[in-house]
Amino acid sequence: MSQHNSALVLFSGGQDSATCLAWALERFERVETVGFDYGQRHAVELECRATVLEALRTRFPQWQGRLGEDRILDLSILGAISDTALTSERAIEYGKNGLPDTFVPGRNLLFLTLSAAVAYRRNLSVLVGGMCETDYSGYPDCRDDTLKAQQVALSLGLDSRMVIETPLMWLDKAQTWRLAEQLGGAALVELIRRDTHTCYLGDRSVLHDWGYGCGQCPACELRRAGWERWHAAAASA
Repeated sequence: MSQHNSALVLFSGGQDSATCLAWALERFERVETVGFDYGQRHAVELECRATVLEALRTRFPQWQGRLGEDRILDLSILGAISDTALTSERAIEYGKNGLPDTFVPGRNLLFLTLSAAVAYRRNLSVLVGGMCETDYSGYPDCRDDTLKAQQVALSLGLDSRMVIETPLMWLDKAQTWRLAEQLGGAALVELIRRDTHTCYLGDRSVLHDWGYGCGQCPACELRRAGWERWHAAAASA
């Protein structure tokens, strides 16, 4: 395997993973991307992936030579075995355990395992994901401890060092917007605002200040609140 100079970014087409992709392009000589089609209710994010990737290749010359192959893996089996508001048309509610029913059990664990298999074959030694346990919905497979444990398991199972990088783990959504600005300036912020997708309902009918979305689901609420805090902090600086 390479000496950690190449990375595979888990790129969904959303705000967090787009920011992580820019972060990786700043740091690694070669960056490839992988997405997952698992029957998600907001499958429009897969269309947004292509738009963002094309923009990064054509409008950000500092990264053009680093952005390599993209692939989408068919994980329809995950949607088939799930009973969640993210994989079926039902109301988003919170369970007794405090988790919203948008939690897809095992999703990130499976994503990372399959990404590691792709990375191993492609001679990529770093996996980059947008998991975060600061501003998030409480998903247990986004926690830092979970990902550290999986990094160990993947490295042992592949008998080769595999590093999982989570640049947003300790950032709130306001800091994530600020990171995007630091990485790619106003052009990257606008690309993320207009062309990424976060809304769980797949709603792209209304462009808000913070981007497209229903404005009501947990993902939209986090994105909007982060945008507003970021702008308030910038205005008071």
